[in-house]
Amino acid sequence: MRFLMMHRLDESAPEAWNPSKEFIEKMGAFIQDSFEKGFLITAEGVHPSEKGAKVRKVRGGKITATDGPFTEAKEVIGGFALINAKDLAEAVSFAESYAALFDEIEVEVRTVVEAEDIEAFTS
Repeated sequence: MRFLMMHRLDESAPEAWNPSKEFIEKMGAFIQDSFEKGFLITAEGVHPSEKGAKVRKVRGGKITATDGPFTEAKEVIGGFALINAKDLAEAVSFAESYAALFDEIEVEVRTVVEAEDIEAFTS
């Protein structure tokens, strides 16, 4: 099964967008090991919210786009990973190993909808 992990971090933390050399090396080793073990499909960090935008549509309303930074949010998405795991428990265990690399982080783990899931919804 595939799972999407999105990690949120405090955008105001000094290390959020300026990681130490030690952290970069530790993360690189984790990514390499995870890829070699077949867990990791892809993983990417993202730039600060000041380089992004939010697009929102409310029910019955119009679409609005707001440029970053997202000052109303304490935590913002800092990156994502797409992983393979046999079940949610294994995906959560992987997310815990990932979270251990950081001083403070929140990782959301979500099951990816596969083609057979869509078929089950429409049957």
